[in-house]
Amino acid sequence: MGAADGRRARGFTLIELLVCLAILGFLASLALPMAEMTVQREKERELKRALWEIRDALDAYRVARENGAVLGPSDRPPYPASLQELTREVADARADRQGQTIRFLRRVPRDPFAEGAQPAELSWGLRGYQSDADNPQPGPEVYDVHSKSTAVGLNGVPLKQW
Repeated sequence: MGAADGRRARGFTLIELLVCLAILGFLASLALPMAEMTVQREKERELKRALWEIRDALDAYRVARENGAVLGPSDRPPYPASLQELTREVADARADRQGQTIRFLRRVPRDPFAEGAQPAELSWGLRGYQSDADNPQPGPEVYDVHSKSTAVGLNGVPLKQW
């Protein structure tokens, strides 16, 4: 009695294995772009958070200068000279707050799209107060920040314009 008497050999044929491998390869090729998009989306979320954090700190610094809490030259706009200035602890200059200090950022967040291992404060493009929004240029003060990346976001807008 041989295999012809009703007992079948168990296992996969070579064709079945090749078909399974082809299907798995196809599914993997679909998953890879989705994984790349997920990584891009997360980096864009980080960029938005960092921009909000820095811009909120710049606005808080301006308000503190206008309210007399932070002293500075009256002949220049009420913005810090550098991003690093936002992380320094300064004495509150208001008479009713003697002995208290102000700090606007714990640390400068890094641009998630910045290349290399440069310090966080150097990873951003800076815009001075007198600079045009369409062509941001650094000035003696930091009015705004933008990403230096040449990449385009998933929304189709270049990251420099965020």
